[in-house]
Amino acid sequence: MEALLFRIAVAVIGLHVVDDNYVQPEPGTSAGDHLVSGLVPLAVLALAAWGYPRLRAGWRGALALALGVLGIATGIEGAYYTSKVGPSGDDFTGLLALAAGALLIGLAAVTLWRTRRTDGSRAWRYGRRALIGVAGIVAVYAIVFPIGLGYVTTHVGRAVVPPNELGVAYENVSFKTSDGLKLVGWYVPSKNGAAVIAFPGRRGPQEKARMLARHGYGVLLFDRRGEGKSEGEPNAWGWGGSKDIKAAVAYLQRRPDVERGRIGGIGLSVGGEMMLEEAASGTTSLAAVVSEGAGARMFTEEMDQEYPSSEKALMAVLAWIKQASIAVFSNQSPPTNLKDLTPKIAPRAMFLIAAPNSPAGEDLNRGYYAAAGEPKALWEIPESGHVGGLQARPREYERRVIAFFDKELR
Repeated sequence: MEALLFRIAVAVIGLHVVDDNYVQPEPGTSAGDHLVSGLVPLAVLALAAWGYPRLRAGWRGALALALGVLGIATGIEGAYYTSKVGPSGDDFTGLLALAAGALLIGLAAVTLWRTRRTDGSRAWRYGRRALIGVAGIVAVYAIVFPIGLGYVTTHVGRAVVPPNELGVAYENVSFKTSDGLKLVGWYVPSKNGAAVIAFPGRRGPQEKARMLARHGYGVLLFDRRGEGKSEGEPNAWGWGGSKDIKAAVAYLQRRPDVERGRIGGIGLSVGGEMMLEEAASGTTSLAAVVSEGAGARMFTEEMDQEYPSSEKALMAVLAWIKQASIAVFSNQSPPTNLKDLTPKIAPRAMFLIAAPNSPAGEDLNRGYYAAAGEPKALWEIPESGHVGGLQARPREYERRVIAFFDKELR
């Protein structure tokens, strides 16, 4: 019965994997886009189902616990979209996977309890259980958690379009990416012949968009792939998302109110990282970019951060497993370290804004700045939170950013 319950739960999780990747993939994508993200998890689940009865009780409990946590991670997608917009597509099998994950965790608890050691002294038994518990917590933190994080951040994106609070006239627009995805957004027409892409999404950049519009700039905000009304799969780390910025630039180039060579970008957090990546591509028409809150999005960038020597090895394991998981679940290769990309931005202008005391790794901007060529600028705001420069110093922020675009997009 124990093995049967395990295999049923694993089969339900596998059903969701098949449904998500091959039966009902995200709009704008096909089953062929999901070979790795589907086949790798299915192979792991099949191996677990085969090997489960052959393991000792303690290892069976550990395996059920690990897959239970990951089953819940796969079901978070269905639960999130059901709560925001109602169930549809693969959300139904996602909710079943959520239940299957809970079943596996319960099965792990029962198995470990029923097969616990009862011989020896009480001090020996409880000491042994405490050590096993600590080892289990470390394993979940270092292995299971980053895998689950990789899945959730490549399957869950903002489901709804936020309220429009721009306070100025705008147009509903859409355009296509080079890989065939339809992206949807808002555009504030330009009054001075220049336009700026405010990225990512249509919620976070609205305050910056209002600021730019006050000075006559056209502003384009849009849902990145896999979010809001846009097609494609979400990726919270921005891997592959520079195609979205390239498509936005191409759209602005076709606008009659935007003059040639007068297109810039302002990116926040992961949007800042993607803006820098696109500016370094050598094929873009971005004349100038502002990046606020850029941090780490892949292994070598995370390892560039300062960690106590006692934590370095553990953080390396976490970062590597997370990166591998993101690569598998997104069917994407990791991007290049931004320190290797920023030198390629020149002669386009780069303005970095960072909160060095925030926990988001923004001190890495010092390395990005040092590696870049001219023209470049770095402004650190010690009292600011993550992408909170406009709130921390509103007048100075507006003065600096507008002066930068006035100079570079003149």
